[in-house]
Parts: sequence; structure tokens; C-alpha cells
Amino acid sequence: MIRHIVLFKVQSTVEQTTIDALFTKLADLGSAIPGIRGFDGGASVSPEGLEQGFAHGFSIDFDDEAARDAYLEHPTHKELGGQLVGLLEGGISGLVVFDLAM
Repeated sequence: MIRHIVLFKVQSTVEQTTIDALFTKLADLGSAIPGIRGFDGGASVSPEGLEQGFAHGFSIDFDDEAARDAYLEHPTHKELGGQLVGLLEGGISGLVVFDLAM
């Protein structure tokens, strides 16, 4: 299994409803791309306060690397990724992506 983790810094002018709509669209990819096991996303609830501005994030679990790679190349993922980057402080520099093999 591969866990795909994305943390991001949203511009202060972006409304929560916009972020929630993006999370919904990302979650819906599970019905379009085989091998997606699950999606979780939202705002940080950590009491530590160590987010360094990365106040939102999501994770997607994939059956394997092939499923993750299919997601990365999927046109809807690319479209949503572009939308996400447009909402971030500093564009792509407001994004961290980290994959774990489980």
C-alpha cells in the first residue's frame, strides 16, 4: 500500500467552502481511479502548533505504486492539482507531498 500525503498553505483570502469543495472532488476520484482505498482531508487539529502554515492536508491510500502512478497521470488529478496550486501561498512552494510505503 502507498499512502500519499499532501500538506498545503492556503492563501488567507480563500474561503473554507472552496477548500471543502476541492476535498470533495479529490475524494470522488476514488470512484474514477481503480486502486484508491480511501481519502481523508481537512484542517489540522494538532494542539502542538507546529504546522508552519501548512494548516490543511489530505491523504489518499492506494493499493500499490501502479495505482498511485495512475492517479498522478489522471487528467482530473492534474486539473485539481492546478486548482489547488492556484489557492496556495507561494504557488507550488506552499505544497508538500510525501508518499509512504505501508
